[in-house]
Order: sequence, then structure tokens, then C-alpha cells
Amino acid sequence: MVQARNIILELLSKDSLAISGLNNLFYFISKTYNIEEQQVKQAFQKLQKEGKILEIKKGKFITIPSHGYVRGTFIGNAKGFGFCQIDDQPDKEDIFIPANMQKNAIDGDKVIVKLLSQTEEGSDGEIVSIVKAVEKIAGVVCKVGNNFFVEPDNNHIPFKIKLTKGSFNAKEDDRVVVRLIRHGDKISGVVDEVLGRSDDVKACELAIIRDHQLYETFPQEVIDEAKSLSQEVLPSQKQGRRDLTNIVTFTIDGEDAKDLDDAVSVEKTESGYILGVHIADVGEYVKYNTLLDEEAFNRGTSVYFPTSVLPMLPKELSNGICSLNENVERLTLSCIMTLDEDANVISHEICESVIKSKARLNYTNVYKVLCDEEADEKTESVKEELKIMHEISKKIQARKSREGALDFEIPEVQFIFDENGMAVDFEKRERNDAHRLIEDFMVLANQTVAKEYCDKEIPFVYRVHESPRKEKAIDIHEYMKGLGIKVPAIPETITPQYYQELIKCASGQAYTETVNKVILRSMQKARYTNQCLGHFGLALKYYCHFTSPIRRYPDLAIHRIIKEVLHKKKLEGQRIDELETFTFEAGEQSSLTEKNADKCEREVDDLWKAYLMKDRVGEEFEGVISSVMNFGVFVELPNTVEGLIKVEDLPDTGFLLFEKQQKLKGQHMAFSVGDKVKVKLIASNIYTRKIDFAFVDFIK
Repeated sequence: MVQARNIILELLSKDSLAISGLNNLFYFISKTYNIEEQQVKQAFQKLQKEGKILEIKKGKFITIPSHGYVRGTFIGNAKGFGFCQIDDQPDKEDIFIPANMQKNAIDGDKVIVKLLSQTEEGSDGEIVSIVKAVEKIAGVVCKVGNNFFVEPDNNHIPFKIKLTKGSFNAKEDDRVVVRLIRHGDKISGVVDEVLGRSDDVKACELAIIRDHQLYETFPQEVIDEAKSLSQEVLPSQKQGRRDLTNIVTFTIDGEDAKDLDDAVSVEKTESGYILGVHIADVGEYVKYNTLLDEEAFNRGTSVYFPTSVLPMLPKELSNGICSLNENVERLTLSCIMTLDEDANVISHEICESVIKSKARLNYTNVYKVLCDEEADEKTESVKEELKIMHEISKKIQARKSREGALDFEIPEVQFIFDENGMAVDFEKRERNDAHRLIEDFMVLANQTVAKEYCDKEIPFVYRVHESPRKEKAIDIHEYMKGLGIKVPAIPETITPQYYQELIKCASGQAYTETVNKVILRSMQKARYTNQCLGHFGLALKYYCHFTSPIRRYPDLAIHRIIKEVLHKKKLEGQRIDELETFTFEAGEQSSLTEKNADKCEREVDDLWKAYLMKDRVGEEFEGVISSVMNFGVFVELPNTVEGLIKVEDLPDTGFLLFEKQQKLKGQHMAFSVGDKVKVKLIASNIYTRKIDFAFVDFIK
């Protein structure tokens, strides 16, 4: 279908194309390019549904973008107007959409926009089609007169949603999920789910999750399919597999992890090492075109929150038969790599296998062993293997550094729970050599697998991270110079080594983490595609995601391709075309679901931070100014909380923003990125997830 899609897009992009009627177009493509007519028709309908082609008048179709039409996401505004954020063009200025030209769109809708005017000040447009409408929103029930409404949590929706009569099953001040009903220029709603009272933090968390169209429950038919699978490895499933149950394999994960999808093994040889990375063979259980596969494709990824996980697969698989639990046989795909003394891969084998993990280790105890401290008995039992692995990891890290791999060391938040599973505090997450060891081995396996399948020219899903745009590198260069950092000249070609130098220039300073975040934001976002375009951040030519098929669909997708190759040896003809379509669609869907999951996770983290800080109003904290704006300065605390000191609350007047110097300067005082300050917490709002500070003093 990928071939049919590309041909349709190419033909419709030509103004000179003159074919009367869609059926004639389908027939022409079918006969000219030897593609089944039904396949052409399906590809055309799918492109229409995705908003990649549009009928602008009867019988006249165009590709989007072209002819002054673009596709994007509508961004609403509380004042009624809105903007369209253009797809795949993050650096392009958003298009202004007046209130009377929104075609009933609300924040988050995927839309097609016709450009009306373009000036130096910006572009105006009109929404002509809603490609994919937001179906449900969360909010709080309120009463106006005798009518009930829902005030959306999303403050980019500038109106209340009226609840239809006969559908009301919630009380005033309940936080609910509403299914939207669109008719003409009006939008009403039906209460779909009552989440709890408006001030309940768990209800607020669920509201964020629902606004991202995420659910913790699976359809019953998907659960039934999962439950029909054996929870033990069957003798028939082991036939033809490499039996690795007698070698020492073990898992290393966080202490609360339940979906264990990677195990490792090692052996030291006279000329180097044999490193085994053994990954749960989820493809053995989740087959093509099953209900489980369809659900996994739609979810795309597991989503992790402070108090819960929304798994990609039902627990019968994610925590059960696919999880590499200790002392039980599990089916795996193994990447067994022969390394030389410098930890370079000199040969490898990918095979179906069966393992029995000898131990379920955690990062805390593994790190103790790596530091020659006493750990628990289980970890001590594989001390020799861990020491060899640490040796390999150090060599891999040295090579990665030489090749230009980037390590930002940006801290993540870690929440602390009570005996009831309620978050009670949070801190900066520790990242040590135990974490790096596993990361190094997974990256090495991912790289090795990607190179093999790229060399074989078999359709595959790659994890790609393209080079930053030159103008972004220039912006970073100017930003760092403004902070007084001595930075190297911008090269003709932007390389990982150049970005590595920028990171080094900012290391060891109060503003290091802030600058690293700005550098990271200047880079393009990693994504999934069926083209092998390399990974800038890792400084690798070949890269994919192979090591987490329990929680990521791209990994599951390539596992099944690998298994097909292992069994059939050679793929060709129609099967190659089918896999081209599958890998293209899997890459696009996985990129979208990852983006949605990341945003949802950040918002939930911010909610819990605000919730846990609200009882500390009035307390003083030490922090670092992380950014400056014309409306105030943001301060980040060591526990990862970031809050705003509004410009009107600063102890001075007449402030001017000096963007290049990243400085907000008043009559007598100046506030710069990297300044250490003492602040007082004055507000923490769980509804907006915003935190406000008052300035106390500078810290010398």
C-alpha cells in the first residue's frame, strides 16, 4: 500500500493531471503500476481520512500541503481566537485563526486550513475541514440557572459544554469525562464517566489521562484473548529454539518494575567477551492481525505515572508470560554479540531462544556491587558477571564519548510512596553506573539489530534522530555566548561532536542543567520511521528499538519481522510491499502515541508536584534561575520543581528583558539564568499545575 500511497500523492501533486472521475484514477494507477485496484482505492480513502488529500471542489483533489492549504493541530485560546500548528514543521510560525473561521473546531482537533493572507507579521487562515475531532474532554460540572454545564479542564476551550437533558448522571462540582456531540455550530455533551470530586487529586490525575484519550482498562474481547494464552512455556514452543536455560542470565530493573522485558548474560574469553541481550519474545504471543495486536498498535506504548501504569498489553502478558521473571522459563529473542577487548562487536547472532533468569536484580544493589560495597545475597551471587559487565560498559562509554554521543544528564523526578501506594514526596531520580550499564547494552543490541536488517534491505522500523537545523545551532551559540560561556565557532556541518563540545562548555556550573535543557530543545525530536536515517544524539548510523517489546509497539513490530526472516530466510515480492506498508504505518502511529504519552506523563508529574508542594506554602527553598521572561523569572529547585516569580513580585521596578544575555534587568537589580536564589513558596495550584514563588534573596 505504501507504493499506492506514494503514486497517488505524486499524481495529485501535478496540476497538469487530467483524469475524469475517481474510478478512472484508480483504474489508471492499477494498470499503469500493476497494483490491485482495490488496494489503490483503500490507499486513497486512507489518505483522505488522514487529511493528506482534500477535495476542494467536485472532482478536484489536491495533496496537503499545497495550493495554499496545510494540515495541523488547532490550538484554542480562552479569548476565542486560535492558531493552527502546522504538522511536521515545528519551526514554522502558527497560523492565526479568527473566532468566526474555526468551523466548530476545539483545541486538539486535527484540521486542514486554507491560508487567507501572509504578511511579515504572520499568516491568517480558515479551517475548512476537521480531519480528526477530539471525542471526549474532562471538566467540572457546574449549574447555570436550571441547566448543567461542564467547565473544561483544558483552558484552551473558551466555553462551557452544555449537558444534554436525560444524560445527566453527575452532581455539581464533580469532575467528569464528557463525550462531545457536534451539530452545526454547537457542541453539547453527555457525561461518560464520573471521576470524583473536583478537588480530589486522583480525579485530577484521571482527568489529565482522559484528556489524552488514555484508558487503564482493555476491551473484554482483548482480555479474553490474553487469558486464553498459556501462562507457562509449552514444550512445543521450545522446539527449534536455542536452549539457554543453563547459562547465567539475570534482569536489572527498578525495584517497582513488573514488566521485565530484557535479561543479560556475559562470558569473558581470551580475546574479549560474549555479551548476550535476551528480550522477551512478545511476537510469539501477539500475532499479526489479532485483537491483541490491534490494541497494542492503537496504544503504541505503555504510559508510566507516579502511582500507576497504563500498559500496552494486558497484565497476563506484560506482568505474566512475557515478563522475564526469575526462575521460570521464558521465550526470548537473543542478540548474542562477540566483542573484542575494546568492546567492539566483531560478530553477532540473532536467534529465538528460551532462558531461565537466575535473579531479578535492582539498580540499587547492582550499584553497590559495582562500588565494591556489600549487597544482598542474590546480587552477590552474580558479582563476577556484574564486574565483567561493568568493564564492558566503561569501554563502550569511552568509545561513545570519542564518537560524539551526547549525554545531557538532565534529572528526572522520582516519587516516594507510603504503604497505601499514595505519593508522599519526591526527589531527583538517581542515575548511576548500574543504569548506564543496562543502557549501554541495550543501545549496543539496538544498533547491531538495526545494521543487520538495513544491510539486508528488509522493511523495518527504525528509531531516527536527525541533525539539528543550522538556525537552531546558531540560536544556541548566541544563547550560550549571552550567558558568558566561551563556545566554539559553528562548523559548516552540525555534528554530534560539536553539540558534545557545547555540553562540555556548560558543565560544572549552576546553570548546567538549564543550558542542557535548552540545547536538548534545539534538537529535532526522535521518531520512528521505516527509513534508516541514523541517530544524531547517539552518533550512530544505524539504530532501532528492539529491547522493549512489552511496552513499545515498534519493538514488537520488528520482532515479528525478525522471526519471519528466521523462519522463512528470504522475503520478496508482495510480502515486501506488505511489510513496507506495515512498517510505515507502525512508525507513524508509534511516533504519535509516544508524543501523546510523553505529554501526559509530564502533566501528571506536574500535578503531583503541585499537590505535594501545596502543604509547604510559606516555606523557603534554595534554587537556581532556570529561565527569564518579560513577565518574570522561573526558578528550579533541587527536587525538580519549577516555579515562577512574577515580575510584579520582584523587589525592583522598570524591568527590561535582555534575551541574548538571558537577563531581566531592573533599576537596581538584575536576574540572570544560573543565579542562585532563595525563594518562598506562595502558591501551588493542582488545577493549573502551576507553582508561584516570592523572591527572598540571592545566594552567594
